[in-house]
Amino acid sequence: MNTLIRIVLLGLALIAGSAQAADPLIISGGNDRAVPIAVVPFGWQGGTVLPEDMSEIIGNDMRNSGFFQPIPRQNMISLPTRASEIIYRDWRALGAQYLMVGSIQPSGGRLQVQFAVFNVATEQQVMNGTVSGSQDQLRDMAHYAADQAFESLTGIKGAFSTRLLYVTVERLGTSNTRYTLQRSDYDGARAVTLLQSREPILSPSYSPDGKRIAYVSFEQRKPRIFIQYVDTGRREQITNFEGLNGAPAWSPDGNRLAFVLSKDGNPEIYVMNLASRQLQRVTNHFAIDTEPFWGRDGQTIYFTSDRAGKPQIYKLNIASGAVERVTFVGNYNANPKLSADEKTLVMVHRQEGYTVFRVAAQDLQRGNVKILSETSLDESPTVAPNGTMLIYATRQQGRGVLMLVSTNGRVRLPLPTAQGEVREPSWSPYLN
Repeated sequence: MNTLIRIVLLGLALIAGSAQAADPLIISGGNDRAVPIAVVPFGWQGGTVLPEDMSEIIGNDMRNSGFFQPIPRQNMISLPTRASEIIYRDWRALGAQYLMVGSIQPSGGRLQVQFAVFNVATEQQVMNGTVSGSQDQLRDMAHYAADQAFESLTGIKGAFSTRLLYVTVERLGTSNTRYTLQRSDYDGARAVTLLQSREPILSPSYSPDGKRIAYVSFEQRKPRIFIQYVDTGRREQITNFEGLNGAPAWSPDGNRLAFVLSKDGNPEIYVMNLASRQLQRVTNHFAIDTEPFWGRDGQTIYFTSDRAGKPQIYKLNIASGAVERVTFVGNYNANPKLSADEKTLVMVHRQEGYTVFRVAAQDLQRGNVKILSETSLDESPTVAPNGTMLIYATRQQGRGVLMLVSTNGRVRLPLPTAQGEVREPSWSPYLN
């Protein structure tokens, strides 16, 4: 049995058995270091301590992108909350290139937040904005403010208000395992449970509108694909074919689902029209074809196949049936994901002469490959909708965890998640 068959079939069997600015100031990600930015603690006129620190959340967001390096709060000489209080020489002395200040005011049971970003060198305002909400929405408002500031400074839409799906696995006893499908903020905060099962849950993914998720469940003691509505929890079973039913992937318009079936004897990629349930087989090869991922044109599917002897990534034109190999560096490349501009392919990669699996990014124009992770057994990369960050599953101190990495390689940090093994991350699209 070859490597890819073991991954697709034996692996599943083992799992089942066990468990408001002017023109943007464009900042390139190619600088030698991240741009220093000071996110000053926001002023607060209320009488009680707020449950969340908005400026800290914003600073973390800006850092996680890999574009910016927040100035440590303990180094700040002054704490302005509005333009008139800024002493620019203080911030020049700290090396800050940008400064973000803000204030929070109670208003009729809600909170009104004002924020602004300034260029320290020119002493000019770059952008300003407002947002309002309840105390329970402080994180939402912080992510929103970070999105606005990030887009104003880089020209790239911020992805900090997005969400993350992942699966946790808790061993409660020798024959008692609990699988939970979780949804959280992109940074792992505020996790909520969408589904619990005594049987494995695999491959969750958001629909393009963010209202539905598709995943594989073993609740019938065999892998079957389900769609669940996020807001209501309503579920519908999509497949019930013999053999493997796995790796669901949404088309860009959300009207079709690509997945892997072995009903005809060999794992192949199929596409289903969700309205008519019409099924189309789109690969036909004696090798194993798996892990589909759509191109944004809705006619291209990237996938993993061992048709060259070892797992590599290919792309398929659905209309013509033409297949083209995409990866050539390394002896193992699998689980393809594309950046939003489709210039970068993110994948699980193994270099020649090595045994460890890493997350890597391939420039699809130049062909060069950059290693993004430092651990071993790295898997399931998922990319932010703006392409600036990715999250993957790995192991740390003997436990499955999620790791966030900026695609420019400057930031790498584990996400806070629930107890148990954490795996199968999937990033949402933009939700607003």
